[in-house]
Amino acid sequence: MQTALATLALIGVTVVWGWTFVIVRDAVAVYGIVAFLSLRFALATAAVVPFWGRRLDRKTLRAGLGIGLVLAAGYLLQTWGLRFTTATNSGLITGLFVVLAPIADRLINGTHLPRSSAAAVLLSVIGMVLLTGRAPTSLAIGDLLTLGCAVAFGVHIALLSRYAPRHDPGALTAAQMISVVAVFTVAWPATEPLTAPPPQVWHAIVITGLLASALAYFIQTAAQRHLSAARTAVILTMEPVFAGFFGFILAGERLRELQWLGAALILCALLVAEVLPALSMRHRRSGL
Repeated sequence: MQTALATLALIGVTVVWGWTFVIVRDAVAVYGIVAFLSLRFALATAAVVPFWGRRLDRKTLRAGLGIGLVLAAGYLLQTWGLRFTTATNSGLITGLFVVLAPIADRLINGTHLPRSSAAAVLLSVIGMVLLTGRAPTSLAIGDLLTLGCAVAFGVHIALLSRYAPRHDPGALTAAQMISVVAVFTVAWPATEPLTAPPPQVWHAIVITGLLASALAYFIQTAAQRHLSAARTAVILTMEPVFAGFFGFILAGERLRELQWLGAALILCALLVAEVLPALSMRHRRSGL
């Protein structure tokens, strides 16, 4: 039951993240990247610390600060890349963390990848290739920056698999947000003018700060107490599917037939990752 709830909650997170690709792209088109990220995570930190900050101890703070540094690198590369690519491409390439997370989990935690998870990862990768709709040789600078973001997010998932079961999820979320906002607060005056955001950017700061950061990372941290890195990565590949959907609805971006097939394969990967383990568990119980 806990695994099913964690899965559904993470799917909800991917809806929010997929929606915000278009919102963030429009925001950083008129406002600084680091400035936007600083305000986004400042709001997220202000939202989580009053609730969970008192639960922080030295071990949780140390773990969360380290994980937050990886998360900050991922967001900087992703948001910078959005200036040079489409919202759809950004969402699709970011989703390559599905193959990078199990690799990082193997290197960091020594975790063995079950056959069902390996099959799901393979389906997700094929889906990603179809979703990009073009050969890797045609990658633009924005796509390459986003690929670096995918590496960071894969490592972030692996680190959460290691530390989330050992710490209070709210406290670990607060530590991550503190780390991220510290990085961007220091980087802001060194990279961009200290200017207030224009009125049309504030809604993006509020949405991404409260929903796509504070709430979303609490849900992910809590969910990874019950889900492996590989299963988490497969579930989170729904994010580029929703990025493509909202790119179509909100920005007029169009997917071709092969790209829709890629989206369908990612959905199949989610079923393989979630349904096959459940059926296997039921079969083992019925055989007892």
